Amino acid sequence: AKEESGVLLPQPPVEDAAVESLSAREREILGLIARGDSNKLIARELDIAETTVKVHVQHIFRKLNLSSRVQVAVYAAARGLG
Repeated sequence: AKEESGVLLPQPPVEDAAVESLSAREREILGLIARGDSNKLIARELDIAETTVKVHVQHIFRKLNLSSRVQVAVYAAARGLG
């Protein structure tokens, strides 16, 4: 957050090459992981199979060079994506 006249202003979302490498669906799932949703809940919300969600999650981990859902949530929050 940036301070202006003693008021903290939210920073705009940070777009970087790693985020841009994600597909639209992967970005959508990234936001849902950041919200704390389980694979099962994400699958229900997006009307896709849970195994499909797991594949997307693995792609997100690989593309962002992360290894846990907590890391994904922190990454997304730091960039205003969650």
